[in-house]
Amino acid sequence: MSAPARTRLSPKKLLHSKWTAVAPRRKEKHFLVTRVVEPELEGGAVEFVELEAVHSKRVQRLAWRELADGTTWVQGWK
Repeated sequence: MSAPARTRLSPKKLLHSKWTAVAPRRKEKHFLVTRVVEPELEGGAVEFVELEAVHSKRVQRLAWRELADGTTWVQGWK
């Protein structure tokens, strides 16, 4: 079996995108990007997003590039 492909992402298009955790924890499987965290220095690159679990409403901050890891995240709600 081949390794999962990395998803090509743009930080500008992440807001309100939907994600599914490959290995759900605490019954949290489906997530929504609720905030793209802008850098403190103007003109800097976006590094983080905030994901909200649909089930529990818990918010977590995550490096946006981690969403491209197909072993952890799948784009859309599956």
